[in-house]
Amino acid sequence: MFGKRVRQNGNGSNGNGYHSLIDLRQVVKAYPTEFGDFIALKGVDLQVKEGEFVGVIGKSGSGKSTLINMITGLDRVTEGEVYIDGTAVHTLNEGQAAVFRGNHIGVVFQFFQLLPTISVVDNVMLPMDVCGTYSPREWRERALHLLDQVGIAEHADKLPSEVSGGQQQRVAIARALANNPSIVVADEPTGNLDSRTADQIFTLFETMVGEGKTILVVTHDDELTRRFQRTIQIADGQVFGGAQRQNDLPGENPGSARPPDRQGQRP
Repeated sequence: MFGKRVRQNGNGSNGNGYHSLIDLRQVVKAYPTEFGDFIALKGVDLQVKEGEFVGVIGKSGSGKSTLINMITGLDRVTEGEVYIDGTAVHTLNEGQAAVFRGNHIGVVFQFFQLLPTISVVDNVMLPMDVCGTYSPREWRERALHLLDQVGIAEHADKLPSEVSGGQQQRVAIARALANNPSIVVADEPTGNLDSRTADQIFTLFETMVGEGKTILVVTHDDELTRRFQRTIQIADGQVFGGAQRQNDLPGENPGSARPPDRQGQRP
């Protein structure tokens, strides 16, 4: 459907046979202000395995978006290390990070960030053009296929302003999948949607996870936690590791006892 990923072993294995696709090590992010540095992230450690569906839960101002920016390379760490599929993202310059992100990470923004003057299908084709993936004659066919998978192929030649908010979010998801990334990161993807449309978006994410994608969703909505395999709590720039649902662990016995929802605070 969306482009199946094959699980791999090798560098980045977390020791239990599953690959840590996302690996943050003691990440600190400080923003200078006239009153001194504001520390947005305080020594964050975070590992996400291939094929996980992880929610990052926190209130506004807790550091959620900053965390996403560190993972995607949209911003640079002040201290610490960020590895994505074994690549040291924290060592890349802005141009290198943009190329890496375009090929490996699909980003879904809260406010869609679609270009308003080009059609829906052209928005989906754009990452393929920018990154030079696939041949130009394949771009439209692939974009239409992705739009069909998210259920809006019939709107392909409309402008973003001519479709609803929920449909624009579906376009944004299709665009995020354009280069068949191993990781999809979504920042408050349902924040501007009604509950029915939000449920449809999460169903799409669940389908993508079932096909091997790794998905990280940032949200402030505690009611969505039941949809994730694992939740990470973030507060005041510090991460608290949430337990993975036992029946979602590959190879685990579904009848095993569920671990506690929260562990101790990381340093």
